[in-house]
Amino acid sequence: MKIDSIKNGIVIDHIGAKKGMEIYEALKLKELDCSVAIITNAKSEKMGRKDIIKIDKDMEINMDVIGFIEPNATINVVKDDKLVDKYNVKLPEKIVNIAKCQNPRCITSIEKDLDQVFHLTDKENQVYRCQYCEMSLK
Repeated sequence: MKIDSIKNGIVIDHIGAKKGMEIYEALKLKELDCSVAIITNAKSEKMGRKDIIKIDKDMEINMDVIGFIEPNATINVVKDDKLVDKYNVKLPEKIVNIAKCQNPRCITSIEKDLDQVFHLTDKENQVYRCQYCEMSLK
């Protein structure tokens, strides 16, 4: 299989296997008017298997979305066929409007315009809790 390199754009690498589509959907990449390649289950010496997303466009990426889904991912910025920046994604301390509280009694279930805010309460287990009702995501 051959996936062409990109001249200007972004490569999201080191995505855990089977998480590429989740990131694709969370970043709303289907709405872009450029080529987006999703490579799933690629062989990796470090990870065994991984997913990769290539976006053929220079754009802003919400690092919190990627960090929440896959905190070990890397973001590579390519310009004129050259890697110009590389970022290691981290688990965000706070996420806003990335996930929804599942508690039906939470105020966010009633107040639809209220932001869905979660704070990282257990970094080791990647547990986030709702700012309003304390319900955990994981």
